[in-house]
Amino acid sequence: MSTVDASAPGSVAERLRTWEWVYLGYLLFVLAQPYFTPDREWWEWPLAFSVCAITVVLYALALLRGRSSRQIWISIVPMAVVGALATPFNTNASVLFIYAAAAAGNTLTRDAARLWFVGLTALDGVTVLVSRVPMPYRLWGFVPPLVLIWVIGLLEIRQRDRRQEQENERLRSSQVELLATITERERIARDLHDLLGHSLTAVVMRAQLTRELVLADPERARAEAEEIERNAREALSAVRSTVTGWRRTSIRAELEAARRALAGAGVRLRVDYDDHLILVATTEHELGLALREAVTNVARHARASACHIGVDADGERVRLVIADDGIGGDAPEGTGLTGLRERVAKLGGAVRRTGSAGTTLTITVPVEVAG
Repeated sequence: MSTVDASAPGSVAERLRTWEWVYLGYLLFVLAQPYFTPDREWWEWPLAFSVCAITVVLYALALLRGRSSRQIWISIVPMAVVGALATPFNTNASVLFIYAAAAAGNTLTRDAARLWFVGLTALDGVTVLVSRVPMPYRLWGFVPPLVLIWVIGLLEIRQRDRRQEQENERLRSSQVELLATITERERIARDLHDLLGHSLTAVVMRAQLTRELVLADPERARAEAEEIERNAREALSAVRSTVTGWRRTSIRAELEAARRALAGAGVRLRVDYDDHLILVATTEHELGLALREAVTNVARHARASACHIGVDADGERVRLVIADDGIGGDAPEGTGLTGLRERVAKLGGAVRRTGSAGTTLTITVPVEVAG
């Protein structure tokens, strides 16, 4: 005796064609009494047809409206009332108590539904006492509903709980999918910013240098143009890898890229790197992107003539230092440094920015994460 959720996909006509209409077959028991009664009264057939018609209307309203609180009034109460009024004259009309129990199990809380089952059971017992139907026909209409009120009602509660659990699982899956999508978008946004910021800065500066060298030093201009092409190809490849989530970088690769980028900007680079330092891939990738962002800022904004990069570790932390002798200043941090801080924070590390005559960026992460 399940009902159809009004929010489910499909038109009213589709809900009207649902297989749940087969439960109306129980109304044949209501018609069975006047059919098999040898000395039936004139009113027995009209009563049986009236009960069936009213039940069909109430059942249709329940199906069309769905499992809402309003169904309590359009199904449970009217069906119980009609059953109580008709059962003394047609004992098989007690089947309406089963319909009411099914509606209660579908719409009410577990405790409230059980109270309705108790009430419907008591109502069934009262109607059998005042019934005008002779024995043993009276018992044939009384005993089955006495059992089915509880069997059908409890089954409906179980099905409702199962539907609710499925809905909750669907919502949990949707939330996990949404969070995964947001996380992936943030990752791609950060990686693309780091990639394009670094690569396009190098391309722009080398293009400017090439323009100045075209007449003065054609050979060097040609070499710079080749370097621009190589940087552009690397950036394209890196963007493709980032979108698919396959891209990984390393400190050594970023140090080499930093050397080329700073050379194009006319900045001398000194590197102190501990060759015995071993980093896990994830940590090295994040530190490499942090190094790229810092070097891009030096090349683009610092107006520096020299830069120092140091990578070392003690017993507790790994430290990455990028220091330049540029203009420094206390300008607000852009999205690049904000993303850098977010990356390092996920590793349990910290970022410190100091300096007024030049800028020093110190990045530290726990050694247990890095090693």
